[in-house]
Amino acid sequence: MWGSLRLLSRIRVRNGLPEASTGRPLINLRCRSMHSSQRDNPATQTDVAGTQRALSSVAAAVAATAGSANANIPLPDLPYDYDALEPVISAEIMRLHHTKHHQGYVKNLNNALNTLHSTDHVPTLISLQPSLVFNGGGHLNHSILWTNLAPVGKGGGELPDKDSPLLKAIESDFGSLNNFMSLMNTAAAGIQGSGWAWLALNRNLRRLDIITRSNQDPVVGAYTPLLGIDVWEHAYYLQYKSDRAAYLKNIWQVIHWKDVMKRYEAAIA
Repeated sequence: MWGSLRLLSRIRVRNGLPEASTGRPLINLRCRSMHSSQRDNPATQTDVAGTQRALSSVAAAVAATAGSANANIPLPDLPYDYDALEPVISAEIMRLHHTKHHQGYVKNLNNALNTLHSTDHVPTLISLQPSLVFNGGGHLNHSILWTNLAPVGKGGGELPDKDSPLLKAIESDFGSLNNFMSLMNTAAAGIQGSGWAWLALNRNLRRLDIITRSNQDPVVGAYTPLLGIDVWEHAYYLQYKSDRAAYLKNIWQVIHWKDVMKRYEAAIA
């Protein structure tokens, strides 16, 4: 049964970390300097060390379904207090985002994994795939997001080191850091409905891309996620209402570039 479950869930473990595939084409927005093109190169991805705890928890839960009826992926703690990102992101938003939304993805992912283990009914197994992608993606995406952010004075908004490999790559691929941030905001603002904008390393071409994902679709395939911006309304609406542009402008004040640098350096190692 386990071989079939691995195939159906499309969550695999390699080098201690899981890989996932939605089974659908990935949508790639390639931004380079002042032009963009659409490309995607599916390939095996091993996520970087900065996401290892979240990814390993999924891997362990998937492996556990081979011999246990209970998956128990935990909700990760925030590395700061709920009010630590104010005034950019309110404590109310952070508390709801973490304890309601992220907790919901974790709960539903555990439920899907437990069902995956408990049945050999093929239609049921097939029906679990959307839940595994949506809730597994929601868990992974938010686990990256929390460490991509930091309070002002504790890394938030502090620009990448001038001699860092990350900044050199950004300048090579996008012209400048400011141009990259403008392109990232444009990509995020252009997402219809809910989704994410990501700075990601294209592992095949060894370059940085800006890519977008709908809903909670995770960054997989040829890409390693480095920096994510959540544009689901629950990430900003209570504070910014319908002004997504203001949210995108302000969020750079709490971007934790040291975390992004570590992810990039681990990815190219």
